[in-house]
Amino acid sequence: MATEKPRYSITLDEEMFKEVEDFRFEHRYQTRNQATIELIRLGLAEIKKQQKKSEH
Repeated sequence: MATEKPRYSITLDEEMFKEVEDFRFEHRYQTRNQATIELIRLGLAEIKKQQKKSEH
């Protein structure tokens, strides 16, 4: 099941890895990848929100 999407790997310390796993299970994501993508999406949305606040 090949994909055309860009790929890269990350290395986490034990504490952050546990936080990602906790998030994954709490939100019932099937894979760690899905949970990580959602965390990135949420983080980027928060950054954009903060940037808009600082513009006004």
